Amino acid sequence: MADEQSSSAPFPDHPMANPGYGKRSAPDQHPRTGQDFTHLNPRDAAIAAYIDGLRDGADISVKTLAKALPYGQCAIRTSLNRLQEAGHLRRGSECVASGTNLLWVTRTYFSRTARDDTWWAAFSRGDVPKEARRETRSRAFILLAALGRKAPVLSLSHRECVALEPEVSEWLRRGATEDEVFRALSTGLPTPIHHPAAFVAKRLQVKLPPAREPVPVLRTLECSECRAPGTADALPGGKCRACAGAPARRTPGLPAQQVRAQARAVRAGLIPKSDRPKR
Repeated sequence: MADEQSSSAPFPDHPMANPGYGKRSAPDQHPRTGQDFTHLNPRDAAIAAYIDGLRDGADISVKTLAKALPYGQCAIRTSLNRLQEAGHLRRGSECVASGTNLLWVTRTYFSRTARDDTWWAAFSRGDVPKEARRETRSRAFILLAALGRKAPVLSLSHRECVALEPEVSEWLRRGATEDEVFRALSTGLPTPIHHPAAFVAKRLQVKLPPAREPVPVLRTLECSECRAPGTADALPGGKCRACAGAPARRTPGLPAQQVRAQARAVRAGLIPKSDRPKR
């Protein structure tokens, strides 16, 4: 899940881009630590930390960043390219719905957690692999354990939270937010509730939302130099092979005899059957 970018971001006064454009946070980033960008040189790390603290939709063009940071446009452009090579940033376009129309908007995707080309390729397809994380408790367990703070009559024991954890996990898998689960469980409570765990279990079953159909992702990445669109495989490190100085991949051609044979087959298919020569 992408990190929430709210008005409590460290730099709330930074200009926002036009609606639908600007910074987009990559999903499933690791929590912030003091060691996030220590693998970068000081200038790149400072720019990365600044971008990381901006809300989604913030204008992170070179000109706008140069006005907010003590670096010139050339220095910022160089650092953004290095952040791209390090796996923190990719530029591209995404198709979004605008009423009944589909609109392609330019976006810059930022990840506090460095990602390799394979991860960005999966992201561009809308199929990001989940990383293994050591979590003491799942989101579902934490939600159940906190339920009693919002509705004291629904306070659950540790054992009851463990037993109900799979049902809440199914809600989350179906796209329900934590607030939606809380509202479904704690709105319109009867009095008294003799068995909170049984009551919660019943509501989780009765109010279970339908599974949501996956929304196809239309997203493409662009070369940071020439802005040519392409797949992540064709843009290693965020640059096309021509801009990176690498030789272009060549697809081996078919032998001339095979090409002529296929051309004859196509032409034969265009002739009406009644007019084709008898064999």
